[in-house]
Amino acid sequence: AHFNICLFIANYIGIAIFNKVIAYCIFSSCRYQQANVVILPNHLANDFEAFCRKNPAPLPLLYRSQSGETACPPLARHADIRTDISQYYVYEEGCLVNRVSSLQSYYMVCFYLGCSFGFEGRLKKAGVPVRNVEQGTNVSMYRTAVPCIPAGVFSCPLVTTMRPIPAGMLNAAVEVTYLNPLAHGAPVHIGDPALLGIQDLSKPDYGERVELQPGDVTVFWACGVTAIEAILSSKPSLAFSHAPGYSPSTDHNLELIPLCFLVSHNPLLYSLASQRAVAKIRQLETIIGEDPGQRGIRALFVQDELLRSCLALSHAFSVAITTGFPTHYMHSPPDETDGPPGAIAMATMLLSLGKQVTLVTDRRALEMNRAIIDEAVRTGVLKTAIPLITFEDSGPDSALHFLCHHGDPSKPRYDHLVAIERSGRAGDGNYYNMRGINIKHLVDPIDNLFIAAKDLPGITTTGIGDGGNELGMGKLKEKVTTLMPNGGLIACVVPADYAITAGVSNWGGYAVACGLYLLHTCPSHQRYRKRGLGLENTIPQEQLQDWTANLPSVDKEESILSTLVRFGIRSGKTGHLAMEVDGLTFHPTHSDIITRLLEVTLGSTTPNL
Repeated sequence: AHFNICLFIANYIGIAIFNKVIAYCIFSSCRYQQANVVILPNHLANDFEAFCRKNPAPLPLLYRSQSGETACPPLARHADIRTDISQYYVYEEGCLVNRVSSLQSYYMVCFYLGCSFGFEGRLKKAGVPVRNVEQGTNVSMYRTAVPCIPAGVFSCPLVTTMRPIPAGMLNAAVEVTYLNPLAHGAPVHIGDPALLGIQDLSKPDYGERVELQPGDVTVFWACGVTAIEAILSSKPSLAFSHAPGYSPSTDHNLELIPLCFLVSHNPLLYSLASQRAVAKIRQLETIIGEDPGQRGIRALFVQDELLRSCLALSHAFSVAITTGFPTHYMHSPPDETDGPPGAIAMATMLLSLGKQVTLVTDRRALEMNRAIIDEAVRTGVLKTAIPLITFEDSGPDSALHFLCHHGDPSKPRYDHLVAIERSGRAGDGNYYNMRGINIKHLVDPIDNLFIAAKDLPGITTTGIGDGGNELGMGKLKEKVTTLMPNGGLIACVVPADYAITAGVSNWGGYAVACGLYLLHTCPSHQRYRKRGLGLENTIPQEQLQDWTANLPSVDKEESILSTLVRFGIRSGKTGHLAMEVDGLTFHPTHSDIITRLLEVTLGSTTPNL
């Protein structure tokens, strides 16, 4: 085979006299798989292979040679890696000590790694502009603050390439590159570079600056230059090269091709999920949109609010959940059975996924809700107690100090707020139940947290409701005002980023829990969320069992509803102290909804990563 070779040599310090590394990129015609080649001394080979296996997105390993093996059967059966380059530089201790025309005297191990330049032609063929090609520059490459998973002597930050992509072509770019997994696959980040620790796009660590055009979004792919960073960590000498080539696609299940969704404007963040996961979450959204109580909630429906909220929650680290609607102002307690079960269902799944969760409640209900949580732990609905706090508006900066450490907007304490069946502030500053009765005297101003979050970068909000007077439904204010009974009076004016509507608000909470499960068993989403690093072939069975056990179930939801009734909490619509929510009995209505949500979630899930 004839190879056209390009070399770029950089000098670094070796760790011993023969700790030398030679790396270059080979390519032949477009009929061959492109590869970056790293040549390592024998004693580093096992560590480097383990490093590649743990970080498959930046270092897709095509082939590892035996010590002294000169050919690469999968890519170039007749090549001789010792002599295909006319001259090799030999470095020891960071110094050029020799120039040789062959490596026949060295017995080393070759690693052939996939390379990304091959997919640029495919992007162009799909109609996606490749800005660096248009501008006649090399692609921009950045050292991120995201650590690769270490192995042996190798540890380093992830390096990414950045290509500006028009917002309307993100799905096309994702699909084209997803179908080229040996060329780094789909993007590992779409949106604000600062989320990767990249502070200045104008100063790439490798390559050249590429200018964004109006409407472009910064899209980042894992980059093989990560190998340079990894090799530097072991301090041998280094030579490295890139060249264009061809990366053949392999067979793929089209249901697993990712789709791209905007989940946050500040900071800008897109996320990915497979077509299969998206379709299932949309099924969940359809189920919870049913309206057996004939309240007219379908008029408020907006598609994919559930999906986008679940995506944002999947990227969150610390979530605050609030609930409580004191519609029965004439009773003690005045609260209803809709809200707390859905809140606990979400909290349970979020905790199982490793998120921090805090519940925010009214001061008047603090002790009662603490007792309810303790009972949920005792009965096994919750594995552990959840922190329960209150918010008091004691000044103009109260919300800021509640949401952020030391009131510093750059240090949010929570990155997602969720309100489920929570009394929402109306246009006149009061709080109304569906009958138009003012219940402001029973409601703490937790709305202020959602209002403050709108101006704080890094905090996303979700509202879940079934009537339009709930916190977060201000996003749908115009619809509520014109389409819901008493809408002009009761409509909440405080919006959330995502407004999930359901026939009963609890159902929205159950659907969020199920949606999070689907995303965490979605290979495309998990690869994106983890930046393509540290992935294993399957989810550990113990982890999968834990996630499954923390889904809502008929038994758990019946148990928590029974607990609420024992505490004197009543059905919202009827005021009955009975096993019902919003006038609908637990059996068969609520139990049927839960069963159907679980059938969609678990029916044909394939939780392989």
